[in-house]
Amino acid sequence: MSEVHQGRRGFLTALTVGGGLVAIGGATALVMNAQGSSDYEEAVNSTWRHGDNIDVPSSSARRELVRYATLAANSHNTQPWQFRLSDRSILVLPDSERRLPAVDPDDHHVFASLGCAVENMVQAARAFGLRAVPSYDLEARGIRVDLEPAPSEGTDLFGAIPHRQSTRAVYDGRSVPPEHLRLLEAVGSGDGVRMLLFTERQQREDILSYLVAGNSAQMDDVAFIEELKSWIRFSYGEALSTRDGLFSKSSGNPVLPGWIGRLIFSQVFTKDAENRKYESQIRSSAGVAVFVSEKNEPAYWAEAGRCCQRFALQATALGLKHAFINQPVEVPAVRGQFATYLGIGGRRPDLVMRFGYGPELPKSLRRPIEHVIVRA
Repeated sequence: MSEVHQGRRGFLTALTVGGGLVAIGGATALVMNAQGSSDYEEAVNSTWRHGDNIDVPSSSARRELVRYATLAANSHNTQPWQFRLSDRSILVLPDSERRLPAVDPDDHHVFASLGCAVENMVQAARAFGLRAVPSYDLEARGIRVDLEPAPSEGTDLFGAIPHRQSTRAVYDGRSVPPEHLRLLEAVGSGDGVRMLLFTERQQREDILSYLVAGNSAQMDDVAFIEELKSWIRFSYGEALSTRDGLFSKSSGNPVLPGWIGRLIFSQVFTKDAENRKYESQIRSSAGVAVFVSEKNEPAYWAEAGRCCQRFALQATALGLKHAFINQPVEVPAVRGQFATYLGIGGRRPDLVMRFGYGPELPKSLRRPIEHVIVRA
């Protein structure tokens, strides 16, 4: 989810500290917030880390690969994945209970999220002396990752895994050096997927028009708004309890008791304010990457996710921030117009990501691996 516009942030802060919310306010609220902040920071540190030792038995290595996989980008931080372990492979499966029927009715983002997780696994496997070979399993409707012995090798992309985050903030507007753009281009395409890179100002303005059109349509969709709200975690307690969803602070928003956040959500989350925010974000970015598949099928959606995750890891290794701006591909009517603008014929644009130099924001959490590993 996106960060709140500066004016709305002030309004929310006023509600929290100056709006007379005595039932939860005063010293008690400050103490609870401080404790929650401390607990949350501890949880973040235990989540976003490299393993202490990569020279581990194969059974432990597979669990570590799953842990690295869970640090991947995914839609609304729903973490819509399950992992089934066997001696020489890991099967990455969609979790149907974590799908988003309003924003993602055909599960496109679910399979793209699985692809992101698989790419983290591929990069991490090399550090564990393994070669991960993914293939789409039509029968299981998931991605099978076969593991083979290989020379151990740590790469920049592996090193970036615990530092990558979708940074939903205004960036500083600096351009990316040509040599770094070439590195991003080198990793952004894959088998049946190509990445289109847009760095010119007019191109970004063009893309902004589709972003605003998609966002406006979603903001008028009651089902979309209700689904989004159900995945927002307004307080430290909510975020720590579920370890998923869109934590307010990770988007630069104030931390609020959940009941207050839900009460005022519709008053502060408005179409005009969100569109103004996206204008600032796009205009402060260095560029936009669009990932396009050759075929509109789950295997290709997953491959687009792999390419996007690889791009995000390379960007992180180069000191760049990134964030999804998928509204142009999430609304079917806008998606068709966007495809025409891109000149890709009948192919489906899969994912859209802006990038640039920006601030560090608090990270989101991930569920423990015990919650995502399933038995055969």
